[in-house]
Amino acid sequence: MRICIYEDAGAGRLEPIALTRPVFALWCGAQRLFERQQRHFTAGDVGFWTRTEQAALWRMEQPGHPVNDAEWARAQSTAWINGRWLPSADCEPFSTDPHVGIAGKQIAYAVLPAGEHPNGEGIDAWFERWTARLSNRPAGGVMLDFLWDVVDQNAAAVAEDFHWFQAAHGSRPRPAQIAVTGPADRLVVAPGATIDPFVFADTRGGPVLIDRDAVVHSFSRLEGPCYVGQESWILGAKLRAGSSIGPCTRVGGEVEASIMQGFSNKYHDGFLGHSYVGEWVNLAAATQTSDLRNDYDVVRVSIDGQRIVTGKNKIGSYFGDHAKTGLGALLNTGSTVGPFANVLPAGALLPQVIPAFCLTQRGDLREITDLRKTFSTAARAMQRRGKTLTDTHRELYDWVFETTAERRRQFIREGEMRRLRKSV
Repeated sequence: MRICIYEDAGAGRLEPIALTRPVFALWCGAQRLFERQQRHFTAGDVGFWTRTEQAALWRMEQPGHPVNDAEWARAQSTAWINGRWLPSADCEPFSTDPHVGIAGKQIAYAVLPAGEHPNGEGIDAWFERWTARLSNRPAGGVMLDFLWDVVDQNAAAVAEDFHWFQAAHGSRPRPAQIAVTGPADRLVVAPGATIDPFVFADTRGGPVLIDRDAVVHSFSRLEGPCYVGQESWILGAKLRAGSSIGPCTRVGGEVEASIMQGFSNKYHDGFLGHSYVGEWVNLAAATQTSDLRNDYDVVRVSIDGQRIVTGKNKIGSYFGDHAKTGLGALLNTGSTVGPFANVLPAGALLPQVIPAFCLTQRGDLREITDLRKTFSTAARAMQRRGKTLTDTHRELYDWVFETTAERRRQFIREGEMRRLRKSV
Protein backbone atom coordinates (compact mmCIF):
# COMPACT_ATOMS: atom_id res chain seq x y z
CA MET A 1 0.00 0.00 0.00
CA ARG A 2 1.22 3.48 -0.78
CA ILE A 3 1.79 5.94 2.05
CA CYS A 4 1.62 9.69 2.58
CA ILE A 5 3.69 10.98 5.50
CA TYR A 6 2.17 14.13 6.95
CA GLU A 7 2.67 16.85 9.56
CA ASP A 8 0.04 17.74 12.12
CA ALA A 9 -0.27 20.60 14.61
CA GLY A 10 2.25 18.89 16.89
CA ALA A 11 5.05 20.02 14.56
CA GLY A 12 5.33 23.31 16.46
CA ARG A 13 6.34 21.49 19.64
CA LEU A 14 9.49 20.18 17.93
CA GLU A 15 11.05 23.58 17.40
CA PRO A 16 13.69 24.91 16.89
CA ILE A 17 14.67 21.92 14.71
CA ALA A 18 11.27 21.73 13.00
CA LEU A 19 11.25 25.44 12.14
CA THR A 20 13.38 24.69 9.08
CA ARG A 21 12.28 21.18 8.07
CA PRO A 22 9.29 18.87 8.25
CA VAL A 23 9.05 16.93 11.51
CA PHE A 24 9.49 13.64 9.67
CA ALA A 25 12.95 14.78 8.54
CA LEU A 26 14.25 14.72 12.11
CA TRP A 27 16.96 12.16 12.81
CA CYS A 28 16.39 9.16 15.07
CA GLY A 29 18.67 6.13 15.14
CA ALA A 30 20.55 5.60 11.88
CA GLN A 31 17.96 7.32 9.67
CA ARG A 32 15.52 10.18 9.50
CA LEU A 33 11.97 9.47 10.65
CA PHE A 34 10.43 9.32 7.18
CA GLU A 35 13.14 6.90 6.03
CA ARG A 36 12.39 4.66 9.00
CA GLN A 37 8.68 4.72 8.18
CA GLN A 38 9.29 3.92 4.52
CA ARG A 39 11.55 1.02 5.47
CA HIS A 40 9.23 -0.31 8.15
CA PHE A 41 6.24 -0.48 5.83
CA THR A 42 8.22 -1.36 2.66
CA ALA A 43 6.39 1.38 0.79
CA GLY A 44 7.22 1.92 -2.87
CA ASP A 45 4.92 4.84 -3.63
CA VAL A 46 5.50 7.60 -1.08
CA GLY A 47 4.06 11.10 -0.88
CA PHE A 48 4.33 13.88 1.68
CA TRP A 49 1.98 16.47 3.18
CA THR A 50 3.82 19.28 4.95
CA ARG A 51 3.09 22.64 6.48
CA THR A 52 2.70 25.14 3.65
CA GLU A 53 5.95 26.99 4.37
CA GLN A 54 7.97 23.75 4.28
CA ALA A 55 6.60 22.42 0.99
CA ALA A 56 8.83 24.17 -1.56
CA LEU A 57 12.14 23.20 0.04
CA TRP A 58 10.98 19.65 0.72
CA ARG A 59 9.83 19.34 -2.88
CA MET A 60 13.31 20.39 -3.96
CA GLU A 61 14.96 17.90 -1.60
CA GLN A 62 12.69 15.01 -2.59
CA PRO A 63 12.34 15.20 -6.37
CA GLY A 64 10.07 12.56 -7.78
CA HIS A 65 7.86 12.41 -4.68
CA PRO A 66 4.55 14.28 -4.57
CA VAL A 67 4.38 16.99 -1.91
CA ASN A 68 1.00 18.50 -0.93
CA ASP A 69 -0.40 17.05 -4.16
CA ALA A 70 -4.18 16.75 -3.84
CA GLU A 71 -4.58 14.95 -7.17
CA TRP A 72 -2.07 12.27 -6.14
CA ALA A 73 -3.72 11.93 -2.71
CA ARG A 74 -7.17 11.37 -4.20
CA ALA A 75 -6.08 8.84 -6.82
CA GLN A 76 -5.89 5.71 -4.63
CA SER A 77 -6.47 4.36 -1.17
CA THR A 78 -3.60 5.65 0.96
CA ALA A 79 -2.13 5.07 4.41
CA TRP A 80 -1.56 8.51 5.94
CA ILE A 81 1.27 8.26 8.46
CA ASN A 82 1.87 10.90 11.12
CA GLY A 83 5.44 12.16 10.73
CA ARG A 84 5.84 12.23 14.53
CA TRP A 85 5.09 8.51 14.87
CA LEU A 86 8.02 6.22 15.64
CA PRO A 87 6.83 2.67 14.90
CA SER A 88 8.50 -0.08 16.90
CA ALA A 89 9.98 -3.21 15.35
CA ASP A 90 6.98 -5.29 16.41
CA CYS A 91 4.42 -3.00 14.73
CA GLU A 92 2.69 -5.19 12.18
CA PRO A 93 1.82 -3.99 8.67
CA PHE A 94 -1.60 -2.42 8.79
CA SER A 95 -4.56 -3.90 6.95
CA THR A 96 -5.86 -2.14 3.86
CA ASP A 97 -9.43 -1.64 5.09
CA PRO A 98 -10.17 1.96 6.17
CA HIS A 99 -9.33 2.49 9.85
CA VAL A 100 -7.33 4.73 12.18
CA GLY A 101 -4.28 3.65 14.21
CA ILE A 102 -3.89 5.22 17.65
CA ALA A 103 -0.69 5.57 19.70
CA GLY A 104 -0.74 7.34 23.05
CA LYS A 105 -4.23 8.75 22.40
CA GLN A 106 -2.97 10.40 19.21
CA ILE A 107 -3.47 9.55 15.56
CA ALA A 108 -0.46 7.54 14.36
CA TYR A 109 -1.86 6.71 10.93
CA ALA A 110 -5.10 6.45 8.99
CA VAL A 111 -5.90 4.16 6.07
CA LEU A 112 -8.32 6.16 3.93
CA PRO A 113 -10.20 5.35 0.72
CA ALA A 114 -9.52 6.90 -2.65
CA GLY A 115 -10.99 10.31 -3.39
CA GLU A 116 -9.89 11.92 -0.12
CA HIS A 117 -7.38 14.63 0.70
CA PRO A 118 -7.02 17.41 3.31
CA ASN A 119 -9.09 20.45 2.46
CA GLY A 120 -9.59 23.94 3.81
CA GLU A 121 -10.68 22.73 7.25
CA GLY A 122 -7.07 21.88 8.17
CA ILE A 123 -5.37 18.54 8.39
CA ASP A 124 -5.97 18.01 12.12
CA ALA A 125 -9.70 18.62 11.87
CA TRP A 126 -9.80 16.38 8.78
CA PHE A 127 -8.21 13.47 10.65
CA GLU A 128 -10.38 14.01 13.72
CA ARG A 129 -13.42 13.65 11.49
CA TRP A 130 -12.10 10.35 10.10
CA THR A 131 -11.25 9.16 13.62
CA ALA A 132 -14.88 9.62 14.62
CA ARG A 133 -16.14 7.74 11.54
CA LEU A 134 -13.75 4.78 11.31
CA SER A 135 -12.74 1.99 13.66
CA ASN A 136 -9.81 2.88 15.92
CA ARG A 137 -7.07 0.31 16.49
CA PRO A 138 -3.89 0.31 18.59
CA ALA A 139 -0.90 1.21 16.43
CA GLY A 140 1.98 0.50 18.81
CA GLY A 141 5.16 2.54 18.74
CA VAL A 142 5.43 5.99 20.30
CA MET A 143 4.50 9.54 19.36
CA LEU A 144 7.30 12.08 19.51
CA ASP A 145 5.81 15.16 21.13
CA PHE A 146 8.97 17.08 22.03
CA LEU A 147 12.65 17.04 21.12
CA TRP A 148 13.51 15.31 24.39
CA ASP A 149 11.28 12.43 23.25
CA VAL A 150 13.36 12.08 20.08
CA VAL A 151 16.61 12.13 22.08
CA ASP A 152 15.25 9.64 24.63
CA GLN A 153 14.18 7.20 21.90
CA ASN A 154 17.44 7.45 19.98
CA ALA A 155 19.40 4.71 21.79
CA ALA A 156 16.63 2.16 21.25
CA ALA A 157 16.29 3.24 17.62
CA VAL A 158 20.01 2.69 16.96
CA ALA A 159 19.80 -0.75 18.57
CA GLU A 160 16.74 -1.56 16.46
CA ASP A 161 18.58 -0.47 13.30
CA PHE A 162 21.45 -2.90 13.89
CA HIS A 163 20.17 -5.84 11.81
CA TRP A 164 19.01 -3.61 8.94
CA PHE A 165 22.33 -1.73 8.92
CA GLN A 166 24.32 -4.97 9.03
CA ALA A 167 22.32 -6.44 6.14
CA ALA A 168 22.72 -3.24 4.11
CA HIS A 169 26.50 -3.09 4.52
CA GLY A 170 27.52 -6.72 4.82
CA SER A 171 29.64 -8.46 7.42
CA ARG A 172 32.97 -6.75 6.75
CA PRO A 173 35.78 -8.14 8.93
CA ARG A 174 36.53 -6.00 11.95
CA PRO A 175 39.43 -3.63 11.23
CA ALA A 176 42.42 -4.88 13.19
CA GLN A 177 43.25 -1.40 14.50
CA ILE A 178 39.99 -1.03 16.46
CA ALA A 179 39.73 -2.60 19.91
CA VAL A 180 36.30 -3.90 20.94
CA THR A 181 34.92 -4.62 24.39
CA GLY A 182 31.68 -6.56 24.14
CA PRO A 183 30.24 -8.65 21.30
CA ALA A 184 32.45 -8.02 18.26
CA ASP A 185 29.59 -8.64 15.84
CA ARG A 186 27.79 -5.55 17.19
CA LEU A 187 30.40 -3.36 15.52
CA VAL A 188 29.46 -2.68 11.89
CA VAL A 189 31.86 -0.68 9.72
CA ALA A 190 30.45 0.15 6.28
CA PRO A 191 32.63 -0.01 3.16
CA GLY A 192 34.69 3.12 2.60
CA ALA A 193 34.90 4.06 6.28
CA THR A 194 38.39 4.78 7.62
CA ILE A 195 39.40 3.71 11.12
CA ASP A 196 42.73 4.96 12.46
CA PRO A 197 44.81 2.95 14.95
CA PHE A 198 44.00 3.14 18.67
CA VAL A 199 40.22 3.46 18.30
CA PHE A 200 38.06 1.81 20.98
CA ALA A 201 34.47 0.57 20.61
CA ASP A 202 32.36 -0.57 23.57
CA THR A 203 29.46 -2.71 22.33
CA ARG A 204 28.32 -4.02 25.72
CA GLY A 205 25.39 -1.62 25.80
CA GLY A 206 24.46 -1.83 22.12
CA PRO A 207 25.76 -1.71 18.56
CA VAL A 208 28.28 0.74 17.14
CA LEU A 209 27.34 1.60 13.54
CA ILE A 210 29.83 3.45 11.31
CA ASP A 211 28.48 4.49 7.92
CA ARG A 212 30.13 4.83 4.51
CA ASP A 213 33.14 7.12 4.13
CA ALA A 214 33.14 8.09 7.79
CA VAL A 215 36.54 8.76 9.39
CA VAL A 216 37.32 7.85 13.01
CA HIS A 217 40.58 9.35 14.27
CA SER A 218 42.95 7.75 16.75
CA PHE A 219 42.01 7.79 20.44
CA SER A 220 38.28 8.04 19.74
CA ARG A 221 35.97 6.07 22.05
CA LEU A 222 32.60 4.93 20.69
CA GLU A 223 30.02 3.55 23.13
CA GLY A 224 27.03 1.68 21.76
CA PRO A 225 24.34 2.15 20.91
CA CYS A 226 25.65 4.91 18.65
CA TYR A 227 25.71 5.79 14.96
CA VAL A 228 28.28 7.71 12.91
CA GLY A 229 26.88 9.06 9.62
CA GLN A 230 28.25 9.12 6.11
CA GLU A 231 31.36 11.26 5.62
CA SER A 232 31.40 12.33 9.26
CA TRP A 233 34.64 12.63 11.21
CA ILE A 234 35.14 11.59 14.83
CA LEU A 235 38.20 13.54 15.95
CA GLY A 236 39.50 11.73 19.01
CA ALA A 237 36.09 12.23 20.61
CA LYS A 238 34.24 10.37 23.33
CA LEU A 239 30.97 9.42 21.64
CA ARG A 240 28.80 8.14 24.47
CA ALA A 241 25.82 5.81 24.32
CA GLY A 242 22.59 7.01 22.72
CA SER A 243 24.22 9.35 20.19
CA SER A 244 23.60 9.69 16.46
CA ILE A 245 25.81 11.78 14.21
CA GLY A 246 24.25 12.66 10.86
CA PRO A 247 26.18 13.05 7.59
CA CYS A 248 29.18 15.33 6.99
CA THR A 249 29.58 16.33 10.63
CA ARG A 250 32.80 16.97 12.58
CA VAL A 251 32.84 15.82 16.20
CA GLY A 252 35.45 16.33 18.92
CA GLY A 253 35.27 16.53 22.70
CA GLU A 254 32.51 14.60 24.47
CA VAL A 255 29.03 13.86 23.15
CA GLU A 256 26.51 11.99 25.29
CA ALA A 257 23.02 10.83 24.29
CA SER A 258 22.70 13.52 21.62
CA ILE A 259 21.64 13.85 17.99
CA MET A 260 23.41 15.96 15.39
CA GLN A 261 21.25 16.32 12.29
CA GLY A 262 24.19 16.71 9.90
CA PHE A 263 26.57 19.17 8.20
CA SER A 264 27.56 20.69 11.56
CA ASN A 265 30.82 21.31 13.42
CA LYS A 266 31.76 20.40 16.96
CA TYR A 267 35.40 20.04 16.07
CA HIS A 268 36.99 20.90 19.42
CA ASP A 269 36.79 20.00 23.09
CA GLY A 270 33.58 20.73 24.95
CA PHE A 271 30.57 18.80 26.26
CA LEU A 272 27.30 18.16 24.42
CA GLY A 273 24.82 16.10 26.41
CA HIS A 274 21.17 15.09 25.94
CA SER A 275 20.93 17.66 23.15
CA TYR A 276 19.73 17.99 19.57
CA VAL A 277 21.82 19.97 17.05
CA GLY A 278 20.36 21.00 13.68
CA GLU A 279 22.24 21.43 10.40
CA TRP A 280 24.96 23.98 9.63
CA VAL A 281 25.56 24.62 13.34
CA ASN A 282 29.04 25.56 14.57
CA LEU A 283 29.87 24.90 18.22
CA ALA A 284 33.13 26.68 18.98
CA ALA A 285 35.90 25.29 21.16
CA ALA A 286 34.98 24.78 24.83
CA THR A 287 31.25 25.21 24.23
CA GLN A 288 29.62 23.47 27.20
CA THR A 289 25.99 22.36 27.53
CA SER A 290 24.70 21.58 30.99
CA ASP A 291 22.27 18.64 30.96
CA LEU A 292 21.60 18.30 34.71
CA ARG A 293 20.53 20.84 37.32
CA ASN A 294 22.64 21.11 40.48
CA ASP A 295 19.54 20.30 42.56
CA TYR A 296 18.57 17.35 40.30
CA ASP A 297 15.12 18.90 39.83
CA VAL A 298 13.06 18.41 36.67
CA VAL A 299 13.98 20.64 33.75
CA ARG A 300 11.66 23.26 32.25
CA VAL A 301 12.02 24.13 28.58
CA SER A 302 10.50 27.00 26.58
CA ILE A 303 8.59 25.71 23.55
CA ASP A 304 6.63 28.05 21.28
CA GLY A 305 6.66 30.71 23.98
CA GLN A 306 5.42 28.41 26.76
CA ARG A 307 7.37 26.96 29.70
CA ILE A 308 6.98 23.18 29.65
CA VAL A 309 7.64 21.04 32.72
CA THR A 310 9.38 18.10 31.06
CA GLY A 311 9.26 15.64 33.95
CA LYS A 312 12.90 14.83 33.15
CA ASN A 313 16.14 15.81 34.85
CA LYS A 314 18.54 15.13 31.96
CA ILE A 315 18.01 17.67 29.19
CA GLY A 316 20.72 19.65 27.42
CA SER A 317 20.33 22.22 24.64
CA TYR A 318 18.53 22.41 21.30
CA PHE A 319 20.25 24.28 18.48
CA GLY A 320 18.35 25.37 15.36
CA ASP A 321 19.94 25.39 11.91
CA HIS A 322 22.82 27.82 11.28
CA ALA A 323 23.19 28.67 14.98
CA LYS A 324 26.73 29.46 16.12
CA THR A 325 28.52 29.72 19.44
CA GLY A 326 31.70 31.59 20.37
CA LEU A 327 34.68 30.27 22.32
CA GLY A 328 33.76 29.05 25.77
CA ALA A 329 29.99 29.54 25.52
CA LEU A 330 28.19 28.14 28.59
CA LEU A 331 24.63 26.94 28.00
CA ASN A 332 22.23 26.27 30.83
CA THR A 333 20.20 23.10 31.32
CA GLY A 334 17.21 23.03 28.96
CA SER A 335 18.38 25.84 26.66
CA THR A 336 16.89 26.52 23.23
CA VAL A 337 18.91 28.32 20.57
CA GLY A 338 16.93 29.35 17.52
CA PRO A 339 18.00 29.22 13.87
CA PHE A 340 20.69 31.76 12.91
CA ALA A 341 21.34 32.73 16.52
CA ASN A 342 24.88 33.98 17.20
CA VAL A 343 25.83 33.02 20.74
CA LEU A 344 28.83 34.95 22.07
CA PRO A 345 30.23 33.93 25.47
CA ALA A 346 29.48 36.00 28.56
CA GLY A 347 31.77 34.41 31.15
CA ALA A 348 28.64 33.05 32.83
CA LEU A 349 25.59 30.99 31.91
CA LEU A 350 23.82 32.42 28.87
CA PRO A 351 20.06 33.09 28.65
CA GLN A 352 18.10 29.85 28.61
CA VAL A 353 16.15 31.03 25.57
CA ILE A 354 18.03 32.57 22.64
CA PRO A 355 15.43 33.13 19.92
CA ALA A 356 16.01 32.81 16.20
CA PHE A 357 18.08 35.62 14.64
CA CYS A 358 19.35 36.83 18.00
CA LEU A 359 22.86 37.84 18.99
CA THR A 360 24.04 37.56 22.60
CA GLN A 361 26.44 40.27 23.79
CA ARG A 362 27.71 39.92 27.37
CA GLY A 363 24.63 37.83 28.05
CA ASP A 364 22.16 40.38 26.63
CA LEU A 365 19.99 39.68 23.59
CA ARG A 366 20.11 41.78 20.43
CA GLU A 367 18.18 41.29 17.21
CA ILE A 368 20.08 40.38 14.05
CA THR A 369 18.67 42.63 11.33
CA ASP A 370 21.29 42.45 8.57
CA LEU A 371 19.87 39.41 6.79
CA ARG A 372 22.02 39.94 3.72
CA LYS A 373 25.18 39.46 5.76
CA THR A 374 23.65 36.62 7.77
CA PHE A 375 22.64 34.66 4.69
CA SER A 376 25.97 35.37 3.03
CA THR A 377 27.69 33.70 5.98
CA ALA A 378 25.27 30.77 5.72
CA ALA A 379 26.01 30.41 2.02
CA ARG A 380 29.75 30.25 2.70
CA ALA A 381 29.24 27.59 5.37
CA MET A 382 27.19 25.48 2.95
CA GLN A 383 29.74 25.89 0.16
CA ARG A 384 32.38 24.37 2.45
CA ARG A 385 30.34 21.14 2.33
CA GLY A 386 29.56 21.35 -1.37
CA LYS A 387 26.00 22.65 -0.89
CA THR A 388 24.24 25.77 -2.18
CA LEU A 389 21.99 28.24 -0.39
CA THR A 390 19.17 28.53 -2.92
CA ASP A 391 16.36 31.05 -3.26
CA THR A 392 14.08 28.33 -1.86
CA HIS A 393 16.19 28.15 1.29
CA ARG A 394 16.13 31.93 1.52
CA GLU A 395 12.33 32.05 1.25
CA LEU A 396 11.97 29.60 4.14
CA TYR A 397 14.52 31.46 6.25
CA ASP A 398 12.75 34.78 5.54
CA TRP A 399 9.56 33.13 6.80
CA VAL A 400 11.35 31.96 9.96
CA PHE A 401 12.61 35.52 10.55
CA GLU A 402 9.12 36.98 10.22
CA THR A 403 7.25 34.30 12.16
CA THR A 404 9.65 34.48 15.12
CA ALA A 405 9.89 38.29 15.18
CA GLU A 406 7.25 38.96 17.84
CA ARG A 407 8.62 36.35 20.23
CA ARG A 408 12.20 37.49 19.63
CA ARG A 409 11.39 41.12 20.37
CA GLN A 410 9.39 40.13 23.45
CA PHE A 411 12.39 38.29 24.92
CA ILE A 412 14.61 41.29 24.13
CA ARG A 413 12.16 43.68 25.87
CA GLU A 414 11.95 41.40 28.91
CA GLY A 415 15.75 41.30 29.11
CA GLU A 416 15.93 45.09 28.96
CA MET A 417 13.38 45.37 31.78
CA ARG A 418 15.42 42.99 33.95
CA ARG A 419 18.54 45.10 33.37
CA LEU A 420 16.65 48.27 34.31
CA ARG A 421 15.36 46.73 37.54
CA LYS A 422 18.87 45.61 38.48
CA SER A 423 20.25 49.11 37.87
CA VAL A 424 17.76 50.78 40.20
